[in-house]
Amino acid sequence: MAEPAGRQAHGAGRQRPGPDHHLDAQVFEEVVKDTCELIRIDTTNRGGGEGNERQAAEYVASRLADAGIEPRLLEKKPGRTNVVARVPGADPSADALLLHGHLDVVPAEPADWTVHPFSGEVRDGVVWGRGAIDMKNADAMALSLVRAWARAGVRPPRDIVLAFTADEEDSAEFGSDFLVEQHPELFEGCTEGISESGAFTFHAEDGLRLYPVAAGERGTAWLKLTAHGRAGHGSKVNRANAVSRLAAAVNRIGEHEWPVRLTPTVRAALARLAEVHGLRPLGPDAKDAEVDALLAQLGRAAALIEPTVRNSANPTVLEAGYKVNVIPGTATARVDGRMLPGAEEEFHTTLDELSGPDVRWEFQHREVPLQAPVDSPLFAAMSEALEHFDPGARAVPYCMSGGTDAKQFSRLGIVGYGFTPLKLPEGFDYQALFHGVDERVPVEALHFGIRVLDRTLLGTGAPGTGTGDADSATGDAAHPPTDHRPAREANVPSGG
Repeated sequence: MAEPAGRQAHGAGRQRPGPDHHLDAQVFEEVVKDTCELIRIDTTNRGGGEGNERQAAEYVASRLADAGIEPRLLEKKPGRTNVVARVPGADPSADALLLHGHLDVVPAEPADWTVHPFSGEVRDGVVWGRGAIDMKNADAMALSLVRAWARAGVRPPRDIVLAFTADEEDSAEFGSDFLVEQHPELFEGCTEGISESGAFTFHAEDGLRLYPVAAGERGTAWLKLTAHGRAGHGSKVNRANAVSRLAAAVNRIGEHEWPVRLTPTVRAALARLAEVHGLRPLGPDAKDAEVDALLAQLGRAAALIEPTVRNSANPTVLEAGYKVNVIPGTATARVDGRMLPGAEEEFHTTLDELSGPDVRWEFQHREVPLQAPVDSPLFAAMSEALEHFDPGARAVPYCMSGGTDAKQFSRLGIVGYGFTPLKLPEGFDYQALFHGVDERVPVEALHFGIRVLDRTLLGTGAPGTGTGDADSATGDAAHPPTDHRPAREANVPSGG
């Protein structure tokens, strides 16, 4: 696609980043402090519209304002608060980058935890609490980094739009969905975005360290199944039993073997992993058995890819009846479905077949699958920064099995990547801590994340602007010029 008039391809002719001497000791103290303080603010999202991110949003807004960065607090419903701010770049004609993270967290039962989930305690060099991984750590990285830039007078090569959102852990109705629908002008010029769930250390066999950078997401398909039948006495034969009909459909769905469907992102991931493991790559027409055989050879690394080579549909909730001797007239179930880019029609057709003639299914919540290019300058910059600060490690593309706010922002033409850099010790089960008990993050991982994020954001932009060299990107960051960027052409969301 041709570049819009007046815009240059970000990353073209890019200089490599210079020293990060603009990162002072304070930024490394603040990223820990901000992570702890945000954890201590209970922003539990229980679904169904129940939640309150206001206090966390006010904390973020205060920290931004203190650095001379003007925040906007926006709500669709009182208490469900979002924060958006823009850090002006050196080149107002360059495409902007969205850096976004959510403020809400899933529930936590204190009795199950080693420490209280909202204590924000630092113990033995590790920050504990709900949100330490998902994703108040990333919010703190963004917040402390832009404050460090403001102190040093560093300006990124292109505008950075910051978005701290509500309601990501449910439907995003009060968060990114609201922002996209009601305030799209705040994201003017943004063509790419980075957020959660990628760039963490994955320890494979033989000391191999991988950093999976997310360049895709499966689509969300939360389903409701309803079976109708004939109500009656539990002691009598009933061939139109709604519970039996539903149970049969749920069993068929749960036992179904979905065929392999390799998206460009997953194919690139398999090729990269085969290369670093010294294995033969897949051919362009590889059969399902060949894909499964390669996964088996990848050892631990297969866990990064296996959930995203197929669609999936997992029954999660059953509801029926009110008394043991009464056959109900209806029964319902919930299914967590996920769809690969390009495989949505197959998902529909298969669910029609598996549910059968006596069970009706419908979407309760649906979001699009996403793909992002793995040959882009931004992906290259993220990979380079990771490998620079962890020599010998390998950055690899991967597709997330779940979803993020990137789905909503894709409606504005913003291509999304998962990139929250963390260097983690072997044995630290990062993925198990998402929504898990004893969620925590090492202090050193936060420090690593600051360095990698800084190098990435200062190392991507338009040519001729001192891109990536902090010395040549200095200016009065707290009082930027009042340039207004021109309107841009619409972009088509990748994989939408």
